[in-house]
Amino acid sequence: MSISGFFGRANLSKLDLGINFPQEVYAGSQVPVKITMENRRRHLPAFLIGLKADRISVLLPFTPGRSTSSVFTNVTFRERGLHTIENPRVSSVFPFNFFTRFKTLRKAYTIIVLPRLKACDLGSLYRKERRPRGEKISDAIGYDADVISIREYVRGDPIKYINWKATAKTGKLKTKELSSLSYQPVVIEFENVIIRDVEERISCVAYTIVQLVKNNVPVGLKINGRLFPPDTTGVHKLNMLRELAVYEREDISASIMTA
Repeated sequence: MSISGFFGRANLSKLDLGINFPQEVYAGSQVPVKITMENRRRHLPAFLIGLKADRISVLLPFTPGRSTSSVFTNVTFRERGLHTIENPRVSSVFPFNFFTRFKTLRKAYTIIVLPRLKACDLGSLYRKERRPRGEKISDAIGYDADVISIREYVRGDPIKYINWKATAKTGKLKTKELSSLSYQPVVIEFENVIIRDVEERISCVAYTIVQLVKNNVPVGLKINGRLFPPDTTGVHKLNMLRELAVYEREDISASIMTA
């Protein structure tokens, strides 16, 4: 028993834990979470280390000394907002499966869970701004406007844009180079979206932002007296979605499901 106790306690010593979430985590959508265990002991491996952090539950069978091991688990956050996972607990039945020993790691992990995306059409908020002024043609190369030149085919060019007439004349594959559409910026005023249910409104606005950025339309957001000027970058999109995620929401403990 003394030998079992010694090795059991040693097996849980000098371990560190990392929980890594994807950059974009949407409420109601399953995401892969990476759990990494670091064994800081010089020689002694870590055997059969279980981890529980809220509803995350995984097993890391073997981690060599001065090494790390990782495992993935699928997690679904039910609600948007700032979630905190505190005091994960490691355990092990090593070495003889007589007892399960536990150790709490005094750590906390926070994540902003983005709103659910609900397909909707908020075009009436901005189409009247875009269409009368028109869609401007920019000099940037694209695939959805007027032909600006004919050039030699480059591997990866869409086959549908090959200019067969020019190809037949020159004997070499030729591709149409198109100008891209440059759209008028869009600013969504959250308080002006006529959807009574706040959660549905947030989900609808979030979906619209994702779709506009995906289509390279500069989009901004006005909410709580704060203005996010129109842009199309991924960082800008995340900043707006995070603002929506914490709208009228306090810090909440993790409410998740694992699969």
